[in-house]
Amino acid sequence: MAATTRVHTIRRAAEILGRTEDLLWDLSDQLDLEDGKLWIYDVDGIETMAFTDFGLENLRQIIND
Repeated sequence: MAATTRVHTIRRAAEILGRTEDLLWDLSDQLDLEDGKLWIYDVDGIETMAFTDFGLENLRQIIND
């Protein structure tokens, strides 16, 4: 498997997929690390969900189903 070279924040993923962040939060329960879902931790306790390109494809599939 190729190394992950980029990720998209949940905000960016919502923009790419034309859906709301709230919907992606709800759908993301169906994804695990191996499905392309990651957590990004920043300073001051800020954290956000992110997705690899594979994760975006998995979200797209869940939406289509």
